Amino acid sequence: MTVRILIVTAVAAEADSVARGLRVDGPHAADVLVGGVGPAAAAAATATALARAATPYDLVVSAGIAGGFQPLAPLGSVVVSDAIVSADLGAQTPDGYLTVEELGFGRSAHPVPPALTRRVSDALARGGQRHTVAPVLTVSTVTGTAERAAELAARHPGAAAEAMEGFGVAEAAAAHGVPVVEIRAVSNAVGPRDRAAWRIGEALDSLRHTFQLLSTTVFVEPAP
Repeated sequence: MTVRILIVTAVAAEADSVARGLRVDGPHAADVLVGGVGPAAAAAATATALARAATPYDLVVSAGIAGGFQPLAPLGSVVVSDAIVSADLGAQTPDGYLTVEELGFGRSAHPVPPALTRRVSDALARGGQRHTVAPVLTVSTVTGTAERAAELAARHPGAAAEAMEGFGVAEAAAAHGVPVVEIRAVSNAVGPRDRAAWRIGEALDSLRHTFQLLSTTVFVEPAP
């Protein structure tokens, strides 16, 4: 059975790590797309790729590095989404933040099929990759203060990572009826911006290892 996977990253360094890990060939074809930074660019690139595909994709993956909420997601570990959440798609009011659902229109979250999340998690566990299954937040402005980190953690209990593209990728995948999951390797802690503490190389290596593990398991069978 032919299995087609579209993997969307923000930048070339992430795509290179994914591609180095992939061992999918023959009928199990994986395409890696550099979609750009931010939810709008990611949505546009993903939707274009899905619409132009000569053969429909069976699975879409939003992948890359990310900030991790501590202590849920240590540096170098991986977060597998059970939900892809737009953390700031809503309205600020005198009484607090309201999601678009609370405003009465739109959606701010895409649940990931539980069977898909479980298959990814099981494959990583068998391969010894440290990981957490939890919501991944999409933001348009990366968190740079402890106050903002605390606000997001309070608003989205249990969220383990913050990135900039997942919700855009998920919107495009949903429009085409394709399952989607977000996979993020943690390069830094969500909170005060401290570039000296970032571990980008370690995160990119975890990303490569993750896709190596998935290539021989999850990516050779149709998504649930």
